[in-house]
Amino acid sequence: MKKRRGWSLVGIPLLVSVISLVGCAGDTGAGAGGAEGKITLYSPETPDMSKEIGQAYEKANPGSKVDVQYGGTNVIVNRLIAEKDRPMGDLWYGGGGFLPFETAKGKGIVTSYKPDFAKDWPVEKNGIRLRDKDWKWVGTEIFVLGFIYNTDQVKKDEVPRTWDDLLDPRWKGKFQMPNPAASGTATLTVMSQMMEMGEEKGWQYFDKLVDQANAFPDSGLAPSQAVAKGEAEIGVAFDFMAYEMKARGEKVDFVVPEKTPILVNPVTLVKDGPNPEGGKAMIDYLLSKEGQEVLAKWYHIPIREDVKSQTPLTLKKVIPHAQKLDVDWAVKNYDRIRNEWRKKFE
Repeated sequence: MKKRRGWSLVGIPLLVSVISLVGCAGDTGAGAGGAEGKITLYSPETPDMSKEIGQAYEKANPGSKVDVQYGGTNVIVNRLIAEKDRPMGDLWYGGGGFLPFETAKGKGIVTSYKPDFAKDWPVEKNGIRLRDKDWKWVGTEIFVLGFIYNTDQVKKDEVPRTWDDLLDPRWKGKFQMPNPAASGTATLTVMSQMMEMGEEKGWQYFDKLVDQANAFPDSGLAPSQAVAKGEAEIGVAFDFMAYEMKARGEKVDFVVPEKTPILVNPVTLVKDGPNPEGGKAMIDYLLSKEGQEVLAKWYHIPIREDVKSQTPLTLKKVIPHAQKLDVDWAVKNYDRIRNEWRKKFE
């Protein structure tokens, strides 16, 4: 039994770019037009970002009112289940990648919608899952799982380039990642290594990695904050976490591993929501050039190739790093792997 250290695996969002993957499919997307009236948006993204998305939609659609309901991904899923007989939300955006949306499909809380901008998207391209096969969700942006490092403590040529590099004695006691028992995307990070090397070798890998860490906080952002403060030299993080900190003047930078989970962050239409046309209009807006610019402002990699990324990463740059993920296996084994993690390491 490993001693518990203060768990927290980065909410690791995982899947990458759609830029060259999906092209521009219609120059501006569905964009500025949309249903008037009240639209209720459920979002686990940061409150300030979620609020700005609502305000931007209202500005683009006079007569509309977006009621942003913020909560963690698990909270939102549980709320949608509780409201199933009388849905109160119209759309759900965000959640650290597509896995929560995959698991939600069988709960009868989301429904299909095919946005015009995405109508020609394949289900998967270059190892990146772009949308649900039945259009129960579509990707709005790209998240890359990788390594944040403190630029005062670590030279650029020292930074790990693969997940195996994290086992180097150089990082013992100087590394942090979030806890899979507390973070769904962190669980997927664990599962990605199982997919790559098999379960037996995967557990052996994490036996070693756990001993490298000085903490496993329960917040996905906490390892990045620890790196910025110098409490750790390197951590597991999503790309946007690192670049947002760097833009604020923190002494951090980000490296994309050679092969790593790259995920789309999706949006979905709530089944039987009170304003389905408003929900569809807002999904169209998130895929429009104007909506994508709002997401890019928060250092997310846009899924549209005609919107400039505010980070050094673009779809074209990250595509070669994408690890092919067995989504069906991940959904089927999610609870089992998470429970095994608890038994082994908590």
